[in-house]
Amino acid sequence: MRLVAAPVSAGFPSPAADDLEDEIDPIAWVVRHPASTFWWRVEGDCLIDAGILDGDIIAVDRAGKGRPGRAVLAVVDGAVTAKILRRRDGRPMLTTANRANDYPDIPITEDTEIWGVIAGVVRRYELA
Repeated sequence: MRLVAAPVSAGFPSPAADDLEDEIDPIAWVVRHPASTFWWRVEGDCLIDAGILDGDIIAVDRAGKGRPGRAVLAVVDGAVTAKILRRRDGRPMLTTANRANDYPDIPITEDTEIWGVIAGVVRRYELA
């Protein structure tokens, strides 16, 4: 697979043959720790403002560091969920990234496990 380094125009087409770079493996570009990366299919709309949509496949890195502001996969009361790790009033919370829906924050307790950090997303684009 070849990577084109030039920006792509959504207007008048521009030849880009001179801007080809070395070959790239998109999976290797997303995955930093292959032995600790797992792929999950997303269901729901709580991360749409973070660019993660229903049906996307996310790469979750168990070796990644869960810090405030990072998208994570967490286990809450035995259920797996993808959320944004944040601090609210000094307390760690799992929050959504969807301005259209007012989902409640989920407080992180001693029973909450931050399973991994979302390292990338794969989406198949299909025309309607």
